[in-house]
Amino acid sequence: MITIHHLNNSRSQRVLWLLEELEVPYEIRRYQRDPATMLAPPELRAVHPLGKSPVLTEDGLTLAETGAIVEYILKRHGGGRLVPAEDSPHFWAYRHWMHHAEGSAMPPLVMALLFNAMGKRAPPEAQPMAEKLAQGMKGAMVEPNLERLKDYWNAALAETGWFAGPEMTAADIMMSFPLEAASSRSPFGDRPHPPAFLARIHERPAYRRGVEKGGEYAYAR
Repeated sequence: MITIHHLNNSRSQRVLWLLEELEVPYEIRRYQRDPATMLAPPELRAVHPLGKSPVLTEDGLTLAETGAIVEYILKRHGGGRLVPAEDSPHFWAYRHWMHHAEGSAMPPLVMALLFNAMGKRAPPEAQPMAEKLAQGMKGAMVEPNLERLKDYWNAALAETGWFAGPEMTAADIMMSFPLEAASSRSPFGDRPHPPAFLARIHERPAYRRGVEKGGEYAYAR
């Protein structure tokens, strides 16, 4: 059976959602972030050397990285579901969004998180200067990139409400985390389609089951 090594408030929530959509049996081993640092606990290093989540184990295989785990599950357990056919006009859009989710979307969101925390983590006497520096770098480097990304996502969702064709695919599952993270850190403003996408996925029974089984997830609304 599949085991998912699951960290609260993390990318691994997408894997639980995928397994619920496919109705594939699995078990969860839960890990909690350090409340002070928000880092994963050292116990995860016993599962994988990087000590991050998600990690999948099954039949002697240990696999990290969300995208690789999603592709493994789809290949071994998906039965062709949630993936456009290779001769479909939507197939390469699907592959693009599968990679975009972590390749282009997440780095500026992680940078925004780090800059937001920078002032708070500095020594008290240095906090005003650290906060000013962090906000300056965020405004110059991160926010323009996030605005372009939000425009891009809004345009991509405009036609069907999904990222790769007229039906939900695993690319939408991969893209859920960047959009959820963005919604908590950088408002979408007058872009209607990303918030509508999030509202729609949050109503899916499989999504709700994944959150219920995974536990604490700050982005679930």
